[in-house]
Amino acid sequence: MKLILILWACSIAAYALAADQATIDRGQKEEGRACLPCHSLRLIHSQRLSRAAWNKELDKMAGWGTKMQDRDALVEYLVTNFGDDKPVSPPAMSADGAGKK
Repeated sequence: MKLILILWACSIAAYALAADQATIDRGQKEEGRACLPCHSLRLIHSQRLSRAAWNKELDKMAGWGTKMQDRDALVEYLVTNFGDDKPVSPPAMSADGAGKK
């Protein structure tokens, strides 16, 4: 019984810490605004980084002049979709089976 209560509490805590969909949507828009002028979606989406590593990448990009209007939402979007706990997507294939470039 005690184990069940602990697991239940952990699941509630994890749910509370998860970003809401509105934040994720704002983060995706920020990706388009701040990241896509210099990077392809393929490059960004192929990464699997921890929250700390995504923050480090965004610090680096800011140091190179990237202006982010909603950095917190961008981090949540990146971690939620491309965190180090997410599987890597298979490469995009053309109709003839060759990898797209």
